Amino acid sequence: MQLHIKDTFNKELPADPIVENTRRQVKNACYSFVTPKHTKKPELLHVSPEMLMELGLTKKDAESNTFLNVFTGNSVLPNTKPYAMCYGGHQFGNWAGQLGDGRAINLAEVEHNNKLWAIQLKGAGETPYSRTADGLAVLRSSIREYLCSEAMHHLGVPTTRALSLALSGDQVLRDMLYNGNAALEKGAIVCRVAPSFLRFGNYQILAAQEDTTTLKTLVDYTIKHHFSHLGAPSKNTYLQFFESVLNSTLKMIIHWQRVGFVHGVMNTDNLSILGLTIDYGPYGWLEGYDNDWTPNTTDSQFKRYRFGAQLDIGHWNLFQLANALYPLIEEADGLESILNSYPKKAKAQYIAMMRTKLGLYTEDDKDEELIINLEKNLQLTETDMTIFFRNLSHFSTKHSQDGLKVIKDAFYILSDVNDTVKTKWNTWFNNYAIRLNKETISAKERQLKMNQTNPKYVLRNYMAQLAIDDANKGDYKLIDELFNLLKKPYDEQPENQKWFVKRPDWARNKVGCSMLSCSS
Repeated sequence: MQLHIKDTFNKELPADPIVENTRRQVKNACYSFVTPKHTKKPELLHVSPEMLMELGLTKKDAESNTFLNVFTGNSVLPNTKPYAMCYGGHQFGNWAGQLGDGRAINLAEVEHNNKLWAIQLKGAGETPYSRTADGLAVLRSSIREYLCSEAMHHLGVPTTRALSLALSGDQVLRDMLYNGNAALEKGAIVCRVAPSFLRFGNYQILAAQEDTTTLKTLVDYTIKHHFSHLGAPSKNTYLQFFESVLNSTLKMIIHWQRVGFVHGVMNTDNLSILGLTIDYGPYGWLEGYDNDWTPNTTDSQFKRYRFGAQLDIGHWNLFQLANALYPLIEEADGLESILNSYPKKAKAQYIAMMRTKLGLYTEDDKDEELIINLEKNLQLTETDMTIFFRNLSHFSTKHSQDGLKVIKDAFYILSDVNDTVKTKWNTWFNNYAIRLNKETISAKERQLKMNQTNPKYVLRNYMAQLAIDDANKGDYKLIDELFNLLKKPYDEQPENQKWFVKRPDWARNKVGCSMLSCSS
């Protein structure tokens, strides 16, 4: 197995001078060296062919013992020094101080086809940042991360990727819902891959420690390796860097809203500096369209990270990043100006995104009103988001009175669609037909384009849970079935029509389907 190692993070940035793997506060450093924990009896369950190719590896490589041992933590790649990153963050709006890679260990950086990839194991043992935890991961959460990372990529959503999913062979004690009912579960390890795993919190912790020297070193490193088009470091470059992060963060969240994805825990330590979806914990997919829904049980009271708040939380988190960068700029006006541009950009990009979901490719002054009324209607009765938008492409302007027939499969309880609801929907469809008649493309072309924006298949929570339930019994076939289904989420795939359905009743209140915690 040959990998082109090209480490930069742990060679160009300051390391924690203490090498013992003990819990501690780390100062004047960006990471701590740490070796993955040896696993008892690792077993590879699945490998992403696409990520193998991205790293310059082959299927034969993936079948080797070397691959198994490296990507489950039992072997360290030659001439590499694994490490855990130091970062802080705001959790649920409150500053939490030092956090760091508590159950993630970065193995190395690999260059292939002029791309640099950071390789990281999640669940490979404790680090100096594990606090009171064991640094391990369980099979259920690892399946969710592995499948969703690759599914999001194929949906066109910026994301970290996943290379492999493996059992560790160890048993791990977890209290899944934090209710005192801890139980042993199968341990597992995901190898995840990204150009960088840097988060807002990497910069926040250094600013909080008033370590401007290391902060500047980290920002300059980030610009050099990931924003080199901005040029040499300067106050103006730092402002351009911040604006780039704002733009990529906004783009990512707009994609979340487009496909109905709810991150569930948008703490600042879970926001990528590259605008990638990172840390798949208590995420979820909208079943019934509901702006107030959050999959995170920890957030069930205040719903800070609910679907409808994600754009606003992105803005709040960017404000915290601006505070962290301020010591390098020492002037607030530039940062404030960039931050103040966010609401206008967010509104414009959201409306533009919704236009594509509705098959509208020109602008009209009444589009915002049409979108607002649609969102109100979607919440009149429980209406499946994915099925609604996918089936909407079948709507014909010649039969605008038949709109309800087109979308009826999206309703969970047909009896709830009373006369008042029907009247509101018929009014909306009439206005929608009028608006569509202003478009110049054919109905067939519009349907094709809409079906490349509105996925037919997403990783609904119950689907992931079915794969988890089977895997806990030793059956891993469904992991592979879903992995391949979600490679082509916009294709019809008639052979997989069974997955184009509403959430089943049994999943409505089932743990893992509607109730997820940060250990999920």
